Amino acid sequence: MRNNILALYFIILISTLTYCQKRGSWGDQGNGTYINPIINADYSDPDVIRVGNKYYMICSEFHYMGMTIQESEDMVNWKIIGRIYNRLDFPAYDSFKRYAGGSWAPAIRFHENKFWIYFCTINEGLFMTSASNPEGPWSPLLLVKNIEKWEDPCPFWDDDGQTYLGHSVHGAGPIIIHKMSADGTKLLDEGKTVYTGPVAEGTKIYKRNNYYYISIPEGGVSEGWQTILRSKNIYGPYEKKVVLEKGSTNINGPHQGSIVDTPNGEWWFYHFQSAGALGRVLHLQPMFWYDDWPVIGIDIDRNGIGEPVSVWKKPNIGSTFPIIAPQSDDEFNTKNLSLQWQWNHNPIDSHWSLTDKKGYLVLKAKKASNIMEAYNTLTQKVMGNTGEVTVQMDIKDMISGQKAGLSSMSKVYNSVGVKNHQGKLYVFFEGKDKKYEEVIIPNKTIYFKLKLDLIQQKNHFFYSMDNKNFKAIGPDFNAEFGYWKGSRVALFSYNELNDGGSAAFNFFHYNYDGPK
Repeated sequence: MRNNILALYFIILISTLTYCQKRGSWGDQGNGTYINPIINADYSDPDVIRVGNKYYMICSEFHYMGMTIQESEDMVNWKIIGRIYNRLDFPAYDSFKRYAGGSWAPAIRFHENKFWIYFCTINEGLFMTSASNPEGPWSPLLLVKNIEKWEDPCPFWDDDGQTYLGHSVHGAGPIIIHKMSADGTKLLDEGKTVYTGPVAEGTKIYKRNNYYYISIPEGGVSEGWQTILRSKNIYGPYEKKVVLEKGSTNINGPHQGSIVDTPNGEWWFYHFQSAGALGRVLHLQPMFWYDDWPVIGIDIDRNGIGEPVSVWKKPNIGSTFPIIAPQSDDEFNTKNLSLQWQWNHNPIDSHWSLTDKKGYLVLKAKKASNIMEAYNTLTQKVMGNTGEVTVQMDIKDMISGQKAGLSSMSKVYNSVGVKNHQGKLYVFFEGKDKKYEEVIIPNKTIYFKLKLDLIQQKNHFFYSMDNKNFKAIGPDFNAEFGYWKGSRVALFSYNELNDGGSAAFNFFHYNYDGPK
């Protein structure tokens, strides 16, 4: 059986290598197969459920506002369909004091015709929200438990009507289970520790054939593996089995995700992989059950533990759907902000607009000393290892002291933009280690381009006055992972002297190495 599986794996791999360039180097290949990662972008700590014939995914977003929900009809192609929240109403999220805070490893479930989401912030506690439709509206965030240093919660509604919540604590582990009210709004006890392991976290609870299963990642983000615990009692004692590891593959830390079935009885496992500056990217693994244990991936090195596949046949869902990926481009011609955009900390809604200048995103500048403390910095995930972002910016309403433009940011930042210094306009580059370059310009409209190559780390900015002839500015720079998130592309506008001035962005075009 193993030899047959290995033969199928290598046949699929060889048959798709010549085809993949037509569809991108990852995701749906258009011939009934997919290449992992299925989304080569920072969808960290993914949780996925099936409701009817559709699949829904959320992931951790930390300090970025706010969490989005993604939908798929075939488990491989995903689009963003809604936003769970727009802000976290605590002063620290207004003043850039929650980098690496915010939402950690959320869980989504469907119960009594409602979607439920739980997540912890490391500083404020355990939150819950629900909705009848995944697109929203979602109920205002409810602080279920005001407590520090909880993480990775997951609700579970048992067959007898009893409700539970499992979670871990900061530093990873132990795994604790509480009884919870049926409406999901209150914890009813102090909880019971059911498992302690090496960096055990990311609790997900399931039930099948009268076994309770707790699916957890162990061992750390880039070095870890996926563990399954099972017991006939939700409080244990639990048997343990490691079901997925790096093994002989180059997929580091394959863990932290979701077990999902299809209507026709196939089983699959979603997980992330730590991919450096790109963040933690989304993989899909085949899965089946043997002796009431899940078997995930393929056992290439034959040690009894599954290893992640690189190429595989798509789930059999009985239909073919278009190849898509989460949204990235934006023409800024709608009244609502496109769902892929996420603010860096809480936005000030009076200082951004899609209606002040038709067809433009206007960012009004607040006083700040640098981009990491700039209000209304708008970000989106980097897609793939290589790509090119182009934006057009109208700078005629910028005032002295103001800076605005395009940035690559995480824990560090590198930016290209325009600054107004005493009425004169300069295009500038500034980056890590205080590298700086500027050129005086006459125009009121400018184009910026960011070329990304995260493999070679040859990332570079360019500018143009006509969108045809682009000039390089600044050195090559490294995009970096930071605050538990991958590098972001960002639009910014702030003033180093006083509040005031605005910049207007006409479009954001993003071409990258994956399906689109």
